Amino acid sequence: MQEKMIYYPDRTPPNEAMSAAMGLRFWPGQGRPDYRGFVSPEALLKPKGTIVVFHGNAGSALDRGYYVAALEPRGYRVILAEYPGFGGRPGKLGEGPIVKDGKATVKLAYEEYGGPLYLWGESLGAGVVGAIVSDVAVPVSGVVMLTPWDTLPNLAQAIYWFLPARWLIRDQYDSMKNLANYGGRVALLVAENDEVIPKRHGLRLFESIHGPKKLWEFRRANHNTWPADPGEPWWDEVLAFLAFAFGVGPN
Repeated sequence: MQEKMIYYPDRTPPNEAMSAAMGLRFWPGQGRPDYRGFVSPEALLKPKGTIVVFHGNAGSALDRGYYVAALEPRGYRVILAEYPGFGGRPGKLGEGPIVKDGKATVKLAYEEYGGPLYLWGESLGAGVVGAIVSDVAVPVSGVVMLTPWDTLPNLAQAIYWFLPARWLIRDQYDSMKNLANYGGRVALLVAENDEVIPKRHGLRLFESIHGPKKLWEFRRANHNTWPADPGEPWWDEVLAFLAFAFGVGPN
């Protein structure tokens, strides 16, 4: 029951025609069944770094082409990571298998492209990113957490206030704990009127982070109406903050 309440995967197995229509190709390699995500077929000559994007709890990675549209023209290679149980990929849903698979994806991205390597998580993906950087074998230079929660049990308790939800929920995605020892830069973005993950959960997470951090709040936006247009200036602001560690952006 919890699985059905948390995860809403599009299980449709994609094909090359579907990915090509989105201006993407399977990664790694050229096709299924062992793909882990999608990249642009046109490699950047001298990318500023690689950004691995972990999407929210619904749909599939192919739905997130707006990240490529915004980040690639700004000089970054983008990998749209896919989860087990989503997009025709084999595997079970749940924090354990998703995080384990995400760590393998990040390790492979670093082995193939080197650094700097950044992780970007949206909603559920923010929880996945937090869990990955808590224990990953490769250096992650910075993370972006868009509409995140502090912990999934805290969020569940706020929604189901009339139940002992905090003690019943199986998946934890405890980003407060997972980021406690992370030393890289953290950009955190919340939506003012988020009706799915109220912004207080993101703000609580932000306050718990001890390392370099910066907060953005999208005024009058809710969970699914944050400004995704590639021309929005906040994209540049976030990337400049992340890149500051390499001497190419303002603090």
